[in-house]
Amino acid sequence: MPWMSLKTGSRISIFIPLKIIIMIKNLVIALLLIISANCFAQSKNPQYDAQLAQKLGADEYGMKTYVMAFLKAGPNRLKDSAARAELQKAHLKNIMRLAAEGKLIIAGPFLDDQPIKGIFIFNVSTIEEAKKLTESDPAIKAGSLTMELHPWYGSAALMETLDIHKKLEKKNVAD
Repeated sequence: MPWMSLKTGSRISIFIPLKIIIMIKNLVIALLLIISANCFAQSKNPQYDAQLAQKLGADEYGMKTYVMAFLKAGPNRLKDSAARAELQKAHLKNIMRLAAEGKLIIAGPFLDDQPIKGIFIFNVSTIEEAKKLTESDPAIKAGSLTMELHPWYGSAALMETLDIHKKLEKKNVAD
């Protein structure tokens, strides 16, 4: 039989059927693929900071749920410039209060003259929580603005925005 050992001179030759060689080769390839896939699945970002991720409420992708608000022109737009300026100042003070409480991460106006006037990104996970926060805004109460709320999934790094902004803000927008 060709796969049995045969003594030829001082050497021993071993013949292994081709099917067994292919089977062993395929088994080795399969094992290498499983091992390499497992290595990639468990590899971590060398910059990953578990403590910071936990502090900011990040999931395994570095993301978290927020609520984004689109501020739209409301039905009661003030014509009187002094009253409008007073309402705007109260609106900005409310923004500063919500930011200081950690409930508002991003706020800002759009710079074109369109019905959507600005955005808020609330550090809450439900529309109901965000709705309660928007009801505290004087411009919403006056009907000058309305809010359209949407759950949003974004980088947990946004939570650091307020601390960084404090280092950049020379003058407070609400003053």
